[in-house]
Amino acid sequence: MGAITATNMTIYRDGQTVVDSSSFDIPDGTTVAIIGPNGSGKSTVLHAITGILDITPGSLQVLGQSPEKALDKVAYVLQHMPVAPGIPLTVREVVRMGRFSTRGILGRFTQADRDRVSWAMEQLDIADLANRSIHKLSGGQRQRVFVAQALAQDHTILLLDEPLTGLDVLSAQVIDDIIHDEPDQGCTVLFTTHDLEEARAADMVLLMSGRVVASGTPEEVLTPENLAEAYGLGALHPEHGGHNHHNDVVYDDPVAGHHHETDTVT
Repeated sequence: MGAITATNMTIYRDGQTVVDSSSFDIPDGTTVAIIGPNGSGKSTVLHAITGILDITPGSLQVLGQSPEKALDKVAYVLQHMPVAPGIPLTVREVVRMGRFSTRGILGRFTQADRDRVSWAMEQLDIADLANRSIHKLSGGQRQRVFVAQALAQDHTILLLDEPLTGLDVLSAQVIDDIIHDEPDQGCTVLFTTHDLEEARAADMVLLMSGRVVASGTPEEVLTPENLAEAYGLGALHPEHGGHNHHNDVVYDDPVAGHHHETDTVT
């Protein structure tokens, strides 16, 4: 049994098809990069794994059961985690919330719970910020706090939505280390990204464009042909006299519409 298996999965949101019929099989203990243009369904796949979106027709199995039944084993970090401005919370208190899925909000914390919280903060290099207000942190520090919250949770699958986007170098490196270390503990990590180099460093890649265009190892998936299909005809612009240099291409995002977003990979 793999960690996640999709069979002809179709995902709907507000009555619209967001991800068309797609199949893939993600083994246990792997790092999976989900890459594709804006609006291609990357975040939607993560939402489906948490069980908050309808899947019909087709099926999605998470740890051998429906996503709803596996939810207590799935830790999820959104790209922009909301923080209510009027609620005073310290870093330690935010990370402690990761234990609520096990203990409940009013449950009595054990020493094991406290040790898990301290361990998670050490992993994200925020132990020295334990008593700092969450509202007084930089964006990178705050992202590390929420990843620590996810690690504090008992989990088998870790979902991260663009976890490295816009971060300072230190925070990006710390979180990237978590992405690639967690599988050693038996955890399966899925993260969305626009960066080809991040995708190439993963064990497996899902290439999205309104459906799963290709899935497999980076070498199997990140081919010029697959990338051209995912990003639209004419999306690949070799920069050196017509030679196709995989590391020096610019990916225009045809789905981004009037925003004219461009993802540049160097």
